[in-house]
Amino acid sequence: MRGQARRADPGGGRHGRKAQVSKGVLPVIRVLVVDDSAVVRKVLSDELSQYDDIEVVGSAVDPFVARDKIASLHPDVLTLDVEMPRMDGLSFLAKLMEHSPMPVVMVSSLTPKDSELALQALALGAIEVVPKPGSKYSIPDVSGHLIRAIRGAAAARIPQQVEASAEARKTLAAAPIQFQTTDKVLAIGASTGGTQAIETVLRDLPANGPGTVIVQHMPEYFTASFAERLNRECKMEVREARAGDSVVPGRALVAPGGRHMLLDKSGAHYQVKIKGGPPVQHQRPSVDVLFQSVARSAGSNALGVLLTGMGADGASGLLAMRESGAHTLAQDERTCVVFGMPKEAIKLGAAEEVVSLPDVAGRIIQILSSEQARRRRAAASRAGGL
Repeated sequence: MRGQARRADPGGGRHGRKAQVSKGVLPVIRVLVVDDSAVVRKVLSDELSQYDDIEVVGSAVDPFVARDKIASLHPDVLTLDVEMPRMDGLSFLAKLMEHSPMPVVMVSSLTPKDSELALQALALGAIEVVPKPGSKYSIPDVSGHLIRAIRGAAAARIPQQVEASAEARKTLAAAPIQFQTTDKVLAIGASTGGTQAIETVLRDLPANGPGTVIVQHMPEYFTASFAERLNRECKMEVREARAGDSVVPGRALVAPGGRHMLLDKSGAHYQVKIKGGPPVQHQRPSVDVLFQSVARSAGSNALGVLLTGMGADGASGLLAMRESGAHTLAQDERTCVVFGMPKEAIKLGAAEEVVSLPDVAGRIIQILSSEQARRRRAAASRAGGL
């Protein structure tokens, strides 16, 4: 395959020729493919071999073979099937993360069972989940997902374990939360490492938290399982968005994989639109598409949060939100799995504040509480002037 014409780069910015790689222009990502299907191993290996910054150093039929090849080949990134003989992918991932942590991309079928297992893998430390080739996703589609995931995994690191600040702990400990959020919209965007980051934020928000719209880069079918998992773990209601869903206090809507989500204002109320269209920033759903719509529809009544992720999706959208009067936050480098999207937003001047992940929920509550207090003072002042 290396002698064939090179495939157009789906991830942007890191595609070159092998001769340049040898001179150090491009770092080569060494990949080990682990899957019990010989067909899948060949398909993935052949697809990955078409890109100049990726070298498939080997493949393995099960975790026991993979263990030996990891020790001898020292790959940078592992692609791992969820279900395999002798030892399933989750059990192997747990052992790997305990004894020899490394970047892992899970390759999963699109069944509800496998989607839930893939989310468990992310909780165990996998960096990304991509779909297997099949009736829903063609080989080129999977290749695009996989290339971006591997590059993201290669750039990923284990974020520093940081505790919430004393001020944030005090804010989160306050009960009950005294603020009204009927006209407020919280918009959150994330990619690599985002499933855990989003859970961290939502888990600390109260049941009457602001109406929330979320884009997490994930394949179709995985987002429903992701929303169900969040709904079990968080005080707010969380579900995968459907066209026309209302954005109301106490509810968080997750954009469905493979579709863009936009915020729309209908009278005094907000709702979401779900649509197709080409990928934006190589992504569908795109954070930029959501944030741009929030800037147009909610303006200063919104709060934007851009979390960990590779690339630049969400940076220009967060800037549009800030320019429309919204408060905007970006996750700091030390708590990001990949400091890509927040970094680009900071470069643009889109982030009003740069916040440690454990402090994000507390800061959201502080901003909303402060705004509520200002409104009350303004109302009292107007009443006193009558």
